[in-house]
Formats: sequence, structure tokens, C-alpha cells
Amino acid sequence: MKENSTETSVNVVFGKDEKKALSPYEKLVYEAQNDVRCKEEVKAGRRIGFYRIVKNIGLGNFSKVKLGVHLLAKEKVAIKILDKTKLDKTTQRLLSREITSAEKLHHPNIIRIYEVIETDREIYIITEYAADGDLYTRITDHGKMPENEAKVVFAQIAAAVDHMHSKGIVHRDIKCENVFFGKQRLIKLGDLGFSTYTEKHQMLTTFCGSPPYAAPELYRDESYEGIYVDIWALGVTLYFMVTGLMPFRGENLTRLKNAIVDGNYSIPAYVSKPCKELINGLLSYDKLERWSMEQIRSCTWLTKQYLPKEYDPYTLNLSYDPTPSRESFEYEAQTRLAELGITSDVLKSRKDSSSSEKALSTRDNINGTYRIILHRLQKQSTPLERDDLYEQVLNDESTTPRARSMSVNIENRARKAQQNMNNSFHSHPQRAKVCTIL
Repeated sequence: MKENSTETSVNVVFGKDEKKALSPYEKLVYEAQNDVRCKEEVKAGRRIGFYRIVKNIGLGNFSKVKLGVHLLAKEKVAIKILDKTKLDKTTQRLLSREITSAEKLHHPNIIRIYEVIETDREIYIITEYAADGDLYTRITDHGKMPENEAKVVFAQIAAAVDHMHSKGIVHRDIKCENVFFGKQRLIKLGDLGFSTYTEKHQMLTTFCGSPPYAAPELYRDESYEGIYVDIWALGVTLYFMVTGLMPFRGENLTRLKNAIVDGNYSIPAYVSKPCKELINGLLSYDKLERWSMEQIRSCTWLTKQYLPKEYDPYTLNLSYDPTPSRESFEYEAQTRLAELGITSDVLKSRKDSSSSEKALSTRDNINGTYRIILHRLQKQSTPLERDDLYEQVLNDESTTPRARSMSVNIENRARKAQQNMNNSFHSHPQRAKVCTIL
């Protein structure tokens, strides 16, 4: 599929007075068709579709990630750009899974996909932008998290995984590098490249993810169940959050593998008893004894923590009638589209003959605009957007000055060794790759 078309009835040359009368949407389309500077920006890679590309923010083996701005919604987005000539069949399959999984997920704690644009040479995946970095960098730069802060973060990670599992999707690459901090205090789980749909108790055979987060059955057995692997990775993530260390360590892959298969680890004394219970439940060597999502939600350590609920998966329908009787978010988003010049007549003219007559294509730039506006409205309604729910007083037993002073010397000695070990497994921290069991 080629780049999304921006052609509508705005396909004639306007005079200056007529151009001023155009709606924001019509003006954007007119400029794309007639403005020399706009065409130069597209050619130079500074613009694609309805997005202006601002700067580089990441680099992977097969992609680069750039910060962009939606020119109508004025929203910052992340744009993953993939060179089609460098994608082998395996990478194409992973990319397809990533897009398919993201389309099915609607949750405050999962990076939201807005639009996919494909040209002759490149694929652009436009997603929500998490502005405040990732969990791995935050911990390696600043040390372990106080437990009251860790509770708020981990509850949201667990809520995201719970939502994925409820849709039959397993992540298979849960790790601190794939947990991001949103601008409005929301935690975001991202990078769904290894995700896949599974039936209940379906056995999988592909080793995915990052070795330090791998469950023992990934090294020990020929097959595994994705849900249990995700739960184990949650345990490793939580351990790293509250200690600044990995539960299983080794100078190389072989020793790391042996440590995980042996299943022996210890939790520092400064970690609270309820937190230890949760970690032990997540890192149970027997997968059938690992805690379920229900046990995680109801555990003592997460008492009173808010676990965000999923969003309603609204679709921009061509037959949609924006009246106050409709659901408020839909009504408000449709109203704002109309203010931009994307009226019901425009929607009808953009019907994709290859899709349902009632809905726009998921690769349509108007649908992308709708998703961005709708998501902005949904985020504003999420309780964790309130600073007072996030910036809690960190004064439980695990974060008192005395408790911290008892562990600070051990932590400082261990952090340097831990970072050296982590660096050996994170030479490309933006993306984990498929690993072969040795």
C-alpha cells in the first residue's frame, strides 16, 4: 500500500482570498498539492502525510524513531520509520504482529498506535509519544525507586499486561527499556514487536525478548506458554525497580542462563515483606505456581493502588451523526474534527472501497487525526493525570532514612557491577532481538 492520499475536492488552484477561507484541513491538503516548500519538505524527509518530522529520538537495527507533530491536532507523536529494503521475512512478520496487536489494544498504559503510512521505500508507524524517557534509564541513572513510587509505576505496568492478556495477546518482551514515562504521569508499555495472539494454554516455540528477563522454561524446555513468561518478566522488572539490580546475574550469556535455570536469587533485607511476597510469587520457578493477574491486583503491596481501566475502542464511522445523545468522547472528538474542516461530507468522500462502507481505513490520515484527538480526550479523563495521585509522600518503612542508610553502601558497590553486566546485554538498548538458545 502506498502513502495515504490527501486528495479531496480541494484540487483546484485557489486565489489568495479563496485560500484564506479554507478550513485548516482544506488548507493542509491544498499546501500538500501546491506548495513548493511543502513538497521540498517531503522530499527531504521532514514531512510525511499530516506530520512534520522534528528530530531523531531513537535508532534501532531496522528502524529509526523521530519526533513528529500532527499539523492539524498540534500533537507530538513518535514516528518509527522502517526501510522496506532492509526487512527480511522474519522482521516483516514481527512488524505485522506489532501493528495487529497495537490495533486491538486500547488502554491508558499501552502506547497507542495512530496511523500507518507506507510509501515505495518506507513504512511509517505513528504512535503516541512518551516524553519522559524509559524506566531502565531512570533507574540506572538515579538508583532504585522508593517503594511508594514503585507501587504507582508497577500497578500501571501490571494493568497494561492484564489488558493484553484479556485480549489473548502476550507481550514476550517485557523489560524496563520498554516501559516509558508519559508526559501526564502515565506509565506506558511499548514495543509490541514480539507480541502475538495465543489461545488458552497454546504452546509457543520462538525464543523472544531479552535474556536477563527470560523465564527458566525458555532456556530449559522446547516450548512455553506466553502468559507465564510475561508474569516472570514482571517479576524481574519489579525486582530491578526496588533494588537497582537484576535477580539473576552472569558475566556472559552462558552464566546468566545457568543462574536463571538454577532459579536461585535473594532479595535485599530493605525490601518490605509485602513486596518480597509479590516478587516471590512472580518469580516462582514452577510456572503453574506463578501468581495470576488476579493475585497481583489483590496483593497486599498494591493495596489502594489505582489500576487504570481500558478505553472504549471507538471507531470513526462514516455514518456517524454527532449529536449530544452519542457518547461524550465520540461527540467531542467528532465536533473537533468538524471545527478543523473534517465534516460529515468529507468523511463520506473518503470512503475506502476496500474496507467496510461504515468505517474509514485504519491507514487513513483522517482516521489518524480522529484517533489523536480522541486519545487526547481520553487521557484527560484518566485519574493518574492528577499530580496529587502520583507525587505521594515517600515515607513508608522501606524509604525511611534509616532503612536507606542500611542499604546504600551495598547498593553503591553493586550498581557499578550491575551496570557493566547490563551493558553487555544492551548494546542496542532501543530494541531486543530474537535470541537463540545455546
